[in-house]
Amino acid sequence: MPSEETKEVINKVLEVSRAAFHYAWIPAIIYVGFTRSNPTPSLIKLLSPLA
Repeated sequence: MPSEETKEVINKVLEVSRAAFHYAWIPAIIYVGFTRSNPTPSLIKLLSPLA
């Protein structure tokens, strides 16, 4: 049976993992779409809609 300290560490790791996944999901999807598209757009076209 895990101790209270171990449970706290596991909960903290899960909390940080959820936050990292939450904030990294959309940029990851954009990156995959950007790198897998054909033809690959330039970086300036990604950052500036007027370019």
